[in-house]
Amino acid sequence: MKTFRRIALVLLVAVMPACATTTTTSTEWGQGQAEWVRYGTVTTVREVIQRREGNPAGGALAGAIIGGILGGGRGPGALFGAAGGAAVGAAASSGSSERRSYEVWVRFQDGGYQAFVYASYPPFRPGDPVALTPHGLYHA
Repeated sequence: MKTFRRIALVLLVAVMPACATTTTTSTEWGQGQAEWVRYGTVTTVREVIQRREGNPAGGALAGAIIGGILGGGRGPGALFGAAGGAAVGAAASSGSSERRSYEVWVRFQDGGYQAFVYASYPPFRPGDPVALTPHGLYHA
């Protein structure tokens, strides 16, 4: 009996992360020591929405299986364990969240093309002349 419960706990830990999907991307820019300036023009401003959505059906199924095993594996205990596990699994995996960021794409006079990511709405619009320094992107 204890073996079944240990297996159920291992399954719970392994299966619960599969009940939600998260997508994340990142970009890193290095900074030089010397003062330099690159001039360019904003070509595009793009909004990026990152959503995390739960899977209540998957969580309920995983919770029912694990709850049934924890409830004794047979008889009424398994039935009540499965029902309780399904409710907990569905609730745990039903959340969702949304995060927005903004990409500012710049075409530089030297022919380079680069994106800059902002957590809130950026101060740039397509067509704006900009200057990139080691301290960031500014209106030129």
